[in-house]
Parts: sequence; C-alpha cells; structure tokens
Amino acid sequence: MFTLTERLTTTTTGPRLATIDLGSYVDVGDRQALQIHSVDFIFQGASPNTDMVTDIGNGKEVSVQVTDLNRGATVFADDRALVASARLTIDVGGNLSQESDLYPDNYGKGSDDGRFVVNDQLYLVLECPASPSNGVNVTVRVNASIVSLSAKDFMAIAIQSTAADN
Repeated sequence: MFTLTERLTTTTTGPRLATIDLGSYVDVGDRQALQIHSVDFIFQGASPNTDMVTDIGNGKEVSVQVTDLNRGATVFADDRALVASARLTIDVGGNLSQESDLYPDNYGKGSDDGRFVVNDQLYLVLECPASPSNGVNVTVRVNASIVSLSAKDFMAIAIQSTAADN
C-alpha cells in the first residue's frame, strides 16, 4: 500500500480543481487498476500553523470531493464517479463540525475491499460557498495499492466508469 497526496488552496468562492495522475499505476494492457483503500482530508488555514476559524471565518463551510471522472464542480452523493468527499462547517460561534459529511472514507484493506479505479486521473474539487477570510488548504491523502484484475473484472469496471460519464 502507498499514499498519493495532493493539496488544494483557495482564497475565493467557486471550485478549485486539481488532479492526481494515475498513469504510472493504471495499465490497460496488463489489466492493472488502482485499488483505493481509504481517502482522508486534512483541513488547514492559510498557513500550517494558523487557526482554522480565523482563516476561514465564522458561518462558513468548505467542501472537497474526489472523483474518477472530471465533473468540474462538486457532485451529489449518488454520482457513480464520486470516490470520496468531506465537508467542514464552522458555525457562527466558531465551532468546527463535520456532521454533514464524515471523513475519512474507508473501504477496507482486504484484497476484495476498496474502490477500483481504471481511469488515468483522479479529479479533486475544493469549494467554499463564501470566500474564506484568509484562505484554506485541504490536503487529500489517498491510500491505495496496484492490483491486477481478471479481464472480466477490468472490463466491468471500465464499462461502469464510462457509463457513469453519461
């Protein structure tokens, strides 16, 4: 198992996009896929040691999602491309909460557990409905392994992923 990491930063509203390149891990010819075991999200302010409430501001929220298709914005939870998501809310009193979307997303560590990805990218979306006071950073940590699938399993995942695009 290994960890893929990407950080998103924003100081404005609207989606911030990033990708994690999987080209070195997914191989169609050898039927290799990425098996995602868990995805964790680390929320920080404008710098690593500043207070989240000060940097984001009271009465605001931050949402982040990981998908295996490029949606360009946040998606509903029933979207088949959604791999993982998190939401951090700061109420008007300055209290932090993750009650609307708990994280980390854990799929298990067994050989049959996990989310299998055969696409060459993971797409990350960070969104703040209201501008953060000073800025916010969210680090996405994907724990995964490379697996070889049977031809039947690889095709089923590839077709399901393509169908999710429609």
